[in-house]
Amino acid sequence: MSEQAGRYQRSAAGMIGAMLILVAAVVGFVLLRDLNRHVPGSPVQPVDYAGTAAYAQERASFDVLAPDELPEGWKATTVGFVADPSRWHLGVLTDQDKYVGLEQARSSVASMVSTYVDPEATRGKQVTIDGEAWVLRSDSGGDTALVRHARGVTTLVVTTADEDVLVDYIKSLR
Repeated sequence: MSEQAGRYQRSAAGMIGAMLILVAAVVGFVLLRDLNRHVPGSPVQPVDYAGTAAYAQERASFDVLAPDELPEGWKATTVGFVADPSRWHLGVLTDQDKYVGLEQARSSVASMVSTYVDPEATRGKQVTIDGEAWVLRSDSGGDTALVRHARGVTTLVVTTADEDVLVDYIKSLR
């Protein structure tokens, strides 16, 4: 009997063989995992806002704004109207899954901006859209809003999309 501890023979071919077996096992695991994976659909369900908008326009103490129709690929996701005091809300997702929210109420600009944008929102430039003056507000989280106060009603449109999307959406409001 040999008094030397048992050792296995090391070779480059043995190491390559072991690596090939390991890579095949990892690839097999990844393929098996992908076959058994179920990606759920979007939990966001579109809503029909036209009926609520018509009802709100009849009952509100101000002119309720809403688009006649949304651009292709956009979907309304939330809609709400409270009669007293009158408040109107329409939330939509763009075709790029960016949020655009329309809020109207007989509230101050400061309270609307604080509620829907950020209490520390930065006041930006004035933007004129269809002859109406809107003021840009933004926060550090990437929200951008255009706000106007006219005839006792504050209208705020907030988005996570680019400013040009915001302006185009406001142009579609009737």
